[in-house]
Amino acid sequence: MEQFDQPINRAGTSSVKWDMLKTVFGSEDLLPMWVADMDFKPPQAVLDKLEKRLKLPPYGYTFVPDSTGRAVAGWMERRHGWNVKPGWIMYSNGVVPSISTVIRALTKPGDQVLTLTPVYTPFFQMIELNDRKLASSLLVEEKGRYEINWTDFEEKIKNSSLFLLCSPHNPSGRVWSEDELSRISELCRKHDVTLVSDEIHSDLLYSHAEHIPAAHAAKTQSDHIVTLAAPSKTFNLAGLQASVIIAESEEMREKIQAEQTKQGFFTLNTFGIAAMEAAYEEGEEWLQSLMVYLEGNLKLVREAVQEIQGVTLMEPDSTYLLWLDFRKTGKSDEDVQEALLKKAKLALEPGEKYGEGGEGHVRMNIACSRDLVKEGIKRLKLAFE
Repeated sequence: MEQFDQPINRAGTSSVKWDMLKTVFGSEDLLPMWVADMDFKPPQAVLDKLEKRLKLPPYGYTFVPDSTGRAVAGWMERRHGWNVKPGWIMYSNGVVPSISTVIRALTKPGDQVLTLTPVYTPFFQMIELNDRKLASSLLVEEKGRYEINWTDFEEKIKNSSLFLLCSPHNPSGRVWSEDELSRISELCRKHDVTLVSDEIHSDLLYSHAEHIPAAHAAKTQSDHIVTLAAPSKTFNLAGLQASVIIAESEEMREKIQAEQTKQGFFTLNTFGIAAMEAAYEEGEEWLQSLMVYLEGNLKLVREAVQEIQGVTLMEPDSTYLLWLDFRKTGKSDEDVQEALLKKAKLALEPGEKYGEGGEGHVRMNIACSRDLVKEGIKRLKLAFE
């Protein structure tokens, strides 16, 4: 675990998390626990593969070799029991670009796209910026967990062309059950709706949880499902911009690839290819150690939050992102942000960014050293004094 305890100075590296505090929050003197990347080095196998490739210039046009597809498929089989054929795999420079591409490829301007709220902010942006109609179904909280309002969901899915699912859920870390995913899949099939499942957080599972890919949970064929995944969250590789789009349907793949061609996308970054392949082939042991470390960080925050009157933690199944509810404090979102930024000097993501249901919450990133988590806890307590 020593590798995760070692502090890394990211200041001056053009890090969004560390170097954009002034731009986003108006102050540089903050502890950043907001953007969803980690303050940890990637696995050594990834660093070695990148160094090896760096020593083999030039860095001209590169295609994605078959070995990368085999690495992706092997990972999905080992980690999630999902038998992915390499021919189903397409590549993209990120899950958010993939969302935009798939929306453009599989729906028309004016079509309704449904999602669950609160949810990751770019879901809204990619729907509306592509001239689609945004529809949302509000998650309901029961016994400290988000649940789907099935009556509302089915009513809205009837008029939708595409349903965009966050699985596991960001910002709460909720892992959807096989029964829930199967029901979603069947409702989408019943109403001729494409199901797009963003599974970028699917590898970051706590010990009690099991992620099931939406396409694997489908009781019938999964040819109406598109899965988006990447090594970026799992192995801290977001800056290398390499992700996958997986679709069983040949017709869907042809439409998606045609849209990528329109956008001028043809291949991955040379170093993104190398990192993806190394991570999926040799990153498993590192990931297991990471999750043990994150469980330790989670335990610290869980215990601390119990001491803060009016604040509760929605227990996560996955991710290094914690969803904190401060509604019982009686404080407004504005008051809490002011206390966090001016009094506690702590940068957290405001819950309002995540749409309806996000009010009265903040999102906290615990993918950092134990010492930084402890400092973040001190500042969190200070904000709510």
